[in-house]
Amino acid sequence: MSLGLFEAVIRTLPHPVLLCTADGAILAANPAATASIPQLCAGASLYALTQDDASVLGTHLRNWLRSGSPLPGALVLKDGDGHQVRFRCHGVRATWWQGPQAVVQLNLHRLDQSDRFAVLSRQVSSLNREIAIRRTAEAQREELLLAEQAARARLQHLYELTGALASSATLAQVVEAVAATAARVLDVDGVTLELHSRRLVPTLEPGEDLRDLTETHWKDLDQPRDDALPTAPGVLRVALEADGVVVGALSVSPRTEGVPDPEHLTAVAQQIAQAVRRAGLYEHEHRVAERLQLSLLPQLPDIADLETAVCYAPGSDLVMVGGDWYDVYDLDDDHIGLSIGDVAGHGLPQAAVMAQVIAALRGIVLRLGTRPEAVLDELNRYLHLYHHGQMATAAYLLYHRPTRTLTYVKAGHPPPLVIHPDGSSRYLQGLISPPVGPVPGTRYRQSRTILGEGDAVLLYTDGLIERRREPLDTGLQRLTETARLGTGLNVPDLCRLFLNHQPGAHYPDDRALLLVRPHTQPAPSQQT
Repeated sequence: MSLGLFEAVIRTLPHPVLLCTADGAILAANPAATASIPQLCAGASLYALTQDDASVLGTHLRNWLRSGSPLPGALVLKDGDGHQVRFRCHGVRATWWQGPQAVVQLNLHRLDQSDRFAVLSRQVSSLNREIAIRRTAEAQREELLLAEQAARARLQHLYELTGALASSATLAQVVEAVAATAARVLDVDGVTLELHSRRLVPTLEPGEDLRDLTETHWKDLDQPRDDALPTAPGVLRVALEADGVVVGALSVSPRTEGVPDPEHLTAVAQQIAQAVRRAGLYEHEHRVAERLQLSLLPQLPDIADLETAVCYAPGSDLVMVGGDWYDVYDLDDDHIGLSIGDVAGHGLPQAAVMAQVIAALRGIVLRLGTRPEAVLDELNRYLHLYHHGQMATAAYLLYHRPTRTLTYVKAGHPPPLVIHPDGSSRYLQGLISPPVGPVPGTRYRQSRTILGEGDAVLLYTDGLIERRREPLDTGLQRLTETARLGTGLNVPDLCRLFLNHQPGAHYPDDRALLLVRPHTQPAPSQQT
């Protein structure tokens, strides 16, 4: 919304309304404000007019700027004769404002020291008489009041759209926000979002369809469909342009009562265009990061008596590559090695360290793979020497085929989960050791267990179980519940079940999973 539109909306309001900056500069004031105090006008300063301590006004302004809903307050201002004029007020940050600094929308009601409601009533009566003088007929007055109510409702709906778009990061969220609120904001029968998908998110691989990321609440202008319906007569199309790029159009189906106000329609289209453009850039960066991450992860060997599945998904908040890795090592006829880990942080430096750790681990495992303690001792020495200041959590496991013995050592990493064929499960807690990298000379200690026939082992990074403001034990408990739901699934399907065990959940970090199920002859004992 422009400043001019705001001034038109507040012009007929019966009470003073101001738009001011954080330093008290008044950007706009309606006639009711100037009628109350002539100096209360655009260009004036609230600090110059206040009778209170300046810190009181400053506190009010700061609180109002932080608020998403109107907050009450009180001001004592002075008129041209130096007399005190008391106001009760409600202030809120003007989220529609697009200027270089945040502003406050302030609603004032003048009071006296006897009966504030009587004073307000006299002001309303005076305003009605003033309107009657300016208007020649009651019909015109009624029309203005209806226009005021419509403007208020339209402004409230615009706030709803602004809030919904501001909280939408992905293209799916933006499309959903437009579908849910845009028609109500414009007071029309319906809206259709038409987007140039290739301008929003450049194609990364052949046959890729951007609509896989969203519901079917929009039309792709770059991939026309054979069954596409022609545009209905009377439909308005407004171009969506952001940063000099036309990203699509907004098709509006007006009601029979009339078409939307052009200025209002343009303001809505501009907000949608900016949100779509921002979401497209996010989607592109997110997908590039995901593909780069996957390209850095190793290709696992095909081991005849070992079912293997891996899954990876980037965090919901991240458009950068991370440091999660997994790997499998076919050591000899009797031994299989497994590793998983997470380099702390996100970005290209951490991804580069992760790629080098994978390569270094393969060399270490070739020499020391049957000694899990020695593998992490050597990895700790390598990371501290060649990547000083970097830290990683890691786990290395050695599986002995003839006895089904699993020897494992953890360096600050979440415990592996052993999943039994009946859906029950147990964590391999073992001995606690610090992450690799920060402390040279750390000695890592291993633990052992015996796997039962048909047991599977799930290795994962902390992004699978960690949630903001939630204990880690809650995430671990969710995995054991998921294991019970996966009874009878094959290894790839079980891995995907764990990856998506909370549909629609917000994942702040990457999720990397390695799930293995060895096939061996039964061992003489069950567990040590």
